[in-house]
Amino acid sequence: MSRSKNRAPDFVRQFEGAQTLDGLLELAGSPCDTADVLERMREARAEGADHTEVIPTLFDGEPRFQDPDLARRLYQNLLGLWDLVQEGKEVRLDDGPRPPRPKKERLQPPAPFHPGEPTGEFVEAAWRYLEDDDKARTRLMHAYENRQDSLLGALDAAGLTDEGYGVARHLLFELHAMLELGWPPGLSAVDARALDREPDAPPAPDTLQEYVTEALFEAEQDEEHPLAPEELAQVRTLVRRGLAALWRARKGR
Repeated sequence: MSRSKNRAPDFVRQFEGAQTLDGLLELAGSPCDTADVLERMREARAEGADHTEVIPTLFDGEPRFQDPDLARRLYQNLLGLWDLVQEGKEVRLDDGPRPPRPKKERLQPPAPFHPGEPTGEFVEAAWRYLEDDDKARTRLMHAYENRQDSLLGALDAAGLTDEGYGVARHLLFELHAMLELGWPPGLSAVDARALDREPDAPPAPDTLQEYVTEALFEAEQDEEHPLAPEELAQVRTLVRRGLAALWRARKGR
């Protein structure tokens, strides 16, 4: 059967102008504009580098796209611009007057609590930082998933419902991120068996345990997907054990 009617649009490497590329870069979450991209591409060409080495540097983390068509159009423009640079052709960036892209205020992370323990003020500031700074949250999420894959594997095997698993995974991420922010030496990987037994070391600080208690209370009271009492108790046990293991995983204690 012919698939011609369902064929995706052709990919055409074409630079449509600075105004178009600026808008696509902004939608994808890049801090660069076309002038920045052009400068990096010219430097890469002079050094003999390839476009595959330049384009990833235009984003802090993974680019975000509302739909595949925007992604396709962005890369069509980036590769079209790269072709112009490679051919040594003149690239005009002046498409007419337009207002400059407003600079986003850079959020500051909370001051570390190292070598002590987190205060209530630190926990509140860290939570707000994670809520408000998308790039920081994405970076810390990647660190969590890469370093604590064994812990997440054990959580996968705990037999929770989707709602319970989502609450436990997100809460352990927030705790891991808070410790990463407050303890600059960082954290080691946690043994997956930490979720199977009660910790034999002193518990984590009260401020972090109180944060867990408040978060689980909100999960229990959630209007759309409240956790059942039995599962809430299981999630509480897993998160408490995970928190104790993360606290013990601080490097250079």
